[in-house]
Amino acid sequence: MEGANFQQNKSPSRPPRSTYKSLLVSSPRSSPPPPENGRHGEASPDGKAATTTTQRKPGGWRAMPYVLGNETFERLASMGLLANFSVFLLTVYHLDQVGAANMMGIWAGVTSFIPLLGAFISDSYLGRFWTIAFASIFEILGMLTLTIIAMVPNLRPPPCNATQPQDCKDPTNSQMGYLFLALGFLAIGSGGIRPCSIPFGVDQFDATTEEGRKGISSFFNWYYTSLTVVLIFSMTVVVYIQDSVSWALGFGIPTGLMLLAIVLFFLGRRVYIYVKPEGSVFAGIAHVCVAAFNKRKVKLPDEASGYYDPPVTSPAEKKLPLTKDCRFLNKAAVITEGDLNPEGTPYSSWRLVSIHQMEEVKCLVRIIPIWAAGIVCLIAVTQQGTFTVSQALKMDRHLGPHFQIPAGSLFVVSMITIAIWIPLYDRLLVPLIRKRTKIEGGITMLQRIGIGLVISIIGMIVSAVVERKRRAAAVSHGGADGVAPITVMWLAPQLIVMGFAEAFNIIGQIEFFNKEFPDSMTSVANSLYSITFAGASYLSVVLVNVVHKTTASGSRPDWLTKNVNAGKLENYYLLIAGLGVVNLVYFVYVSRGYHYKSKVRIDEDDNQKPFINDIELNRKG
Repeated sequence: MEGANFQQNKSPSRPPRSTYKSLLVSSPRSSPPPPENGRHGEASPDGKAATTTTQRKPGGWRAMPYVLGNETFERLASMGLLANFSVFLLTVYHLDQVGAANMMGIWAGVTSFIPLLGAFISDSYLGRFWTIAFASIFEILGMLTLTIIAMVPNLRPPPCNATQPQDCKDPTNSQMGYLFLALGFLAIGSGGIRPCSIPFGVDQFDATTEEGRKGISSFFNWYYTSLTVVLIFSMTVVVYIQDSVSWALGFGIPTGLMLLAIVLFFLGRRVYIYVKPEGSVFAGIAHVCVAAFNKRKVKLPDEASGYYDPPVTSPAEKKLPLTKDCRFLNKAAVITEGDLNPEGTPYSSWRLVSIHQMEEVKCLVRIIPIWAAGIVCLIAVTQQGTFTVSQALKMDRHLGPHFQIPAGSLFVVSMITIAIWIPLYDRLLVPLIRKRTKIEGGITMLQRIGIGLVISIIGMIVSAVVERKRRAAAVSHGGADGVAPITVMWLAPQLIVMGFAEAFNIIGQIEFFNKEFPDSMTSVANSLYSITFAGASYLSVVLVNVVHKTTASGSRPDWLTKNVNAGKLENYYLLIAGLGVVNLVYFVYVSRGYHYKSKVRIDEDDNQKPFINDIELNRKG
């Protein structure tokens, strides 16, 4: 097995900068303010450190009604508010399509990248509980502002004249200012909630026990299931209220749900486990990189005694052993003359770090190539909200004689697929597969991500086949409106396949980032998933523009021309499938050498080497 362990240096020394989770403790039930469950050396929500040292009693599933309930209502509020927001900009604020698209694009980029800042604040200063608490206040302030805008006529442009729509008045600077204020509050709120919600849920389980690790895997599945149900409700009921009843009520309902989420979050205050922030994680990364660079000419020692390896102070945390990959970084932990003071501690953290601290940085180096492979898969997923809608607009969307399915709500088919599949997978398939493979999740996280990549490729191929049939039917029919005489349900197969791709790949990514990132950086791990979506969105924009400008020739329009019946949308889908194949080859290559930080097999002893890769798992299985 790669990633050999070395004997640990037992020389007395001061522990390095704390990067470990502390011991769990339990406060007496009679004490009012502090939580019932805390961790040794961790802060309670009132800012006081827990002092009682009794047996470990993690929140576990007792905390899940509050954690998942808060997350469900918060997502329902935010999704319900923004699901139809582009229509609000076009019809209420009278922005043109370019202006509305630019505002939504900038908003998507900000809300995808700002969680990095929220993760930094959470892991370094506030902790996850207080970061979520403060962010929730900003979130509801933004929702209240939007609701007030929809209620008060002077805060928005006057309605257009139905007989003279060209006379619509543009919003004033003050009216745009109110809108930007609301979006600013919402950005701050999402920046604090998104990177902390999942790690805070993971904190409630004891990752050092088999039961706790199973609970974490189930938590990821139920988290995404609840998110899927929220999306279905937001894209149907809430959007209908906003379109058909009133914007004030359509915004007021999400605002009320957000208030309920905040109340539910604080109701679980006595049940939660609280992890104390451990300082700037980015400073620790800088220490390792600078120390390794300063010692770039130092020869690596053959004996373990040449490395700085102080003991871990928390028995709840397993020390990361020295590994042989990324050997350049090993030099950061090599002891040279003048590095240690008489007490055996480093004179400067810029010259010497511990093996554990250096191995945490290695975890990041190993994860980045895997993370990059997820971007192309999400390009395929994002097509459901763009070109799939264009296909639906040129198909028969009638469901009965009086009802027509909204084109923008069609991707609910994918959400329903996920909502049905994940509970079956988690409760039926995983236990059966686990008995055979002896792997906690049934299959490894990388295998789950890889299966999602394969299914996303299949989804793009199915999309191309369906589009070819739809376009042929539309051209042969020759209707003035260009609508093909086939039901929109022909799009269901590709949406179902992409739903399975999300269920495997996206949930696999969330679990992978949260388990494989260093314990002091789990909030950063969760924000990395948002950056994956941002990267996929921006890369998709680049791909669309390249195809639009390069595929036209002579009198033949480009693949993505405005008239979908005159273009070649199926070729675009096949192009994404081809990129997916290349990405799959890259993923297999980088994942074969990956070493897991977390425990993978249920028959693996806690004292065994923690690093294991999929090749070794297959040999054992």
